Formats: sequence, structure tokens, C-alpha cells
Amino acid sequence: MSEPARADWTMTEPSLVVRSETLPVQTMRAVQIIDLTPALSALVRASGLEAGLANVQVLHTTMGLLLNEWEPLLHEDLERTLEALAPAGSAYRHDDMARRVPVPPPGERRNGHAHCRAMVLRGSETLNVRGGALVLGRWQRVLLAELDGPQARLVSVALLGSAQAGAGSGGTTPW
Repeated sequence: MSEPARADWTMTEPSLVVRSETLPVQTMRAVQIIDLTPALSALVRASGLEAGLANVQVLHTTMGLLLNEWEPLLHEDLERTLEALAPAGSAYRHDDMARRVPVPPPGERRNGHAHCRAMVLRGSETLNVRGGALVLGRWQRVLLAELDGPQARLVSVALLGSAQAGAGSGGTTPW
């Protein structure tokens, strides 16, 4: 029989990685799929994160994230599906600037279709990190969907977990 747990114990753990980054992204088209995987993998490597989580979050309401395959014909299918769901040429109440409260600033985009499209995508994704790398399936990539471009955009990335050996000070942490 094992000994009972004690309430006054400590745990030896590797160094903790807590890192927040903002990735700038310049989109070139109204609707565009961008592979964030190389940039995210580079951030994980540079952070020294051995095992933990990588959270990716778009900082805009007319963008989305998805885990899927990097395959141009599939991206065309996605664009066609989003257009069928929320056609760019349709009337959207959001685009009626005279009725909006508060009144939008001059030059506000008429982008109701992009907001409706973003509602079916995710605003954030959390990925596992193991062995200092993102854990992804054979064909999975982290894709950013621009729905109202072209624009300068920002993506927030938070990394949390244990550091690779030699990447930090280590030590004993009381819990």
C-alpha cells in the first residue's frame, strides 16, 4: 500500500516558461488564408518551451483561426463556402452607418459579411507543445483566415509550460 499524500509537500519542477508575443501580419487580399505554423514553431523554439501550451488569438473581429490542411484547392472551397454563408454583396444591418450606435468613425469599412463569416471560425486555438515543438497531426497547420483585407493585422501568442533543460534556473517550488 502506498503512503498517504501529505498536505505540506513540495514539488521539484523545471523552469517555467511564460511568454507573450504579438505577431504582425500584413494581408494582401480581401479573403486570404495564411499559414502561421512556421512563425509559431519559431516562437516555440526561441522560447525554450519543452512541454506546455501555445495559445494563439486573433485580435480582430473579422478574422478567424482554423486547424486544417495547407492545400490551395481546399482554401478555395473554404472561400466559396464562406461566400455562400455570408455573401459580400448582400445587405447587412451592420453596414448601415446611419443607424449604428455609436456612430462609426469616417471611413469605417462596410464589412458585415466579414463579421458574419468570422462567427463560424474560431478566435483562438490552444495547441499542445511536446519535445519543444507544436503537436500537430500529419496534415494539420495553424491557418489564419483574413475576411476583410487587405489590412495590417495582429495575432497574440501566449506560451506556457516547462522549459528545456538548461533554458532556465529550475528549482523547488512549494505548492
